[in-house]
Amino acid sequence: MSTISAEMVKKLREKTGAGIMDCKEALADSNGDFDKAIDFLRKKGLATASKRAGRATSEGVIGSYIHLGGKIGVLVEVNCETDFVAKNKDFTEFAKNIAMHIAASNPVGVTPEDVPKNIIEKEMEIYRAQVREMGKPENMVDKIAQGKLNKFFKESCLLDQPYVRDPNITVQDVLNELIAKTGEKIQIKRFVRFQVGE
Repeated sequence: MSTISAEMVKKLREKTGAGIMDCKEALADSNGDFDKAIDFLRKKGLATASKRAGRATSEGVIGSYIHLGGKIGVLVEVNCETDFVAKNKDFTEFAKNIAMHIAASNPVGVTPEDVPKNIIEKEMEIYRAQVREMGKPENMVDKIAQGKLNKFFKESCLLDQPYVRDPNITVQDVLNELIAKTGEKIQIKRFVRFQVGE
């Protein structure tokens, strides 16, 4: 096993924001492989996130971002369990970064459940027409259209979108890392995006 230097731990901390002991454990587990250590921390974040899923989130902040000289504005509500975390620099920065992400990628909802029914129906109608145009058998139309709808959700729902500051990870991954770091349930509750002329 390779030795884990303080420099490696420091580098991993800077990249992930995880605690010193978590970084040491991740590097030891991955035999000093930096990318594997990041994956290890992500999985740990996911495990922490799922453990906290049932908790109440009654504290939080409204993150905001104004872009293009006032042409696009975003407000996003991010909730957590305690006032202590709500005032934490990482938490408030996360809310601001998510507002910036929303300004850039214009999601239609936080999760597929937030997408209005009329949008889903309209998308399905378009996909069915496209599938019929391809000459696919009628019994396959709905199945293929549903597959296209799932792809639409991945591209259009906030948590599934590639994160604008690091497209190799999703917004959900960034959220899981923050949950692991703070030890609290954190939730992106809702957002509104204004664009001049829309």
